[in-house]
Amino acid sequence: MSGSLLLFYSLLATLASLVSGTALTYKLSPNEKACFFSDVQQQGAKIAFYFAVQSGGSFDVDYSVRGPSDNIIMENSKERQVDAVFTAKETGEYKFCFNNEMSTYTDKMVDFEIAVEGEGPSAHLPARQGTPPEQTSALEESIMKVSRDLSTINRNQKYFRTRENRNFSTVKSTEARIFNFSVVESGLMVAMAGLQVFIVRFFFQGARKGESASDIEDPSLR
Repeated sequence: MSGSLLLFYSLLATLASLVSGTALTYKLSPNEKACFFSDVQQQGAKIAFYFAVQSGGSFDVDYSVRGPSDNIIMENSKERQVDAVFTAKETGEYKFCFNNEMSTYTDKMVDFEIAVEGEGPSAHLPARQGTPPEQTSALEESIMKVSRDLSTINRNQKYFRTRENRNFSTVKSTEARIFNFSVVESGLMVAMAGLQVFIVRFFFQGARKGESASDIEDPSLR
């Protein structure tokens, strides 16, 4: 039993070493363009690129992915979320850029992840003495199934986190608009009340002036 567990952990460590990834959260300022780089050392490697705008404006941003030869691999504008996988046709630095130049005053909070998975031959460890090849193959399949399940769980967590952040940002924006509308409405009410007081005083002053003029012109008062 201990031999099977040792073989399982050895295979898991070997497969995990074939994948490298970077997950970051970046605050993109207005009129800012930010680029991030990933070094791919193996031709034919799989590159997974994911990002989601968590808050700011309409939750969208321009993005582009360029290869080592500065060739455009992916590019689009006003995207809220992207989850893509492509094959590296050449080795070198791949550039992942986010562009917020379309926004003049709104910050954008972007969650993104860049993962590079080797395309080389599958990891095969020599079977432990007394361990049949069928058991080794079954362990490899179990590890791959666990890896796929973890990837699915991770993607679901990212999806729900993005929805939560966007809903929270929408609630904060709505609260700010309601507060600003209430302040403007209160100011208008105060201004209307002052205008009404001014109009009433103006009418009463006009009436008093008219009465005073009629008293002066009355002959009986001379």
